[in-house]
Amino acid sequence: MSEEESADRMLRAAVAMLGRDGLTVGLDHVSLDEVIREAGVSRSAVYRRWPYKDLFFRDVVIELARTAAPGIFDREVRLLRQVVAEHEAWLDTPELRAALVAELVRQLALLDFEVLYGSPAWRTYLTLNAAFLSIADGEAREQVRVALAESEQGHIAGVAAAWELLAGLFGFRLRPSAGTSFETLARLLDASLRGLVLAALSDLSVVTRRVQARPPGALEEGDWSLPALSFASIAWGLLEPDPAVVWDEERIATVRETVRALGDDEP
Repeated sequence: MSEEESADRMLRAAVAMLGRDGLTVGLDHVSLDEVIREAGVSRSAVYRRWPYKDLFFRDVVIELARTAAPGIFDREVRLLRQVVAEHEAWLDTPELRAALVAELVRQLALLDFEVLYGSPAWRTYLTLNAAFLSIADGEAREQVRVALAESEQGHIAGVAAAWELLAGLFGFRLRPSAGTSFETLARLLDASLRGLVLAALSDLSVVTRRVQARPPGALEEGDWSLPALSFASIAWGLLEPDPAVVWDEERIATVRETVRALGDDEP
């Protein structure tokens, strides 16, 4: 058997095994001694709690699953305040209010994408979701699954609350015919964003590509990133102006004050 044929058979066998069993992700690059030094605890205390290194790393994975979903809402609030401040006159008519929401979607979607794309914590979260089924210990695997589910629910609840606030603030509601909720909207938007972030890890054109488009609500054609175009398509498919909302001078003033006050209670 030639060297080339041996190499080909080895690669095919490895790919077949991984296709059957799945690709695992390990923590071999993490040094327990380094963690002990960083934590500033005694080695004896560590080994009393975790007699074996594998037990410690199992708990590390579970803790990562509980805390891995990063928050981005502080940046969103700052951008929301900035965009509304730059376009306060757009609150005056239905057409301009729709344009304001479209501009918010265009900028917020790109911000979310850039934050998550550059976040090591988010990559860890995606990796855990993709790889936790490969954990051999059934009890540990179930603990990680439960922790990921709780983390995911908290993340989705935050996204849903942000969109409910945004919609209510600018006089929009979920389309009754859609039979959906803001949680569903959040899950669809989040799934779209994750897919684009994953694609961008290997294809940088996802990061830089811009499309000349005029989604619903936009005043004119402009540069739209792929995340923004995706968000606009999903959001406008499920949202519509709320006919029960009366836009008078008092409401417009209230919206302006509410936007200015957003985030003021954050530490």
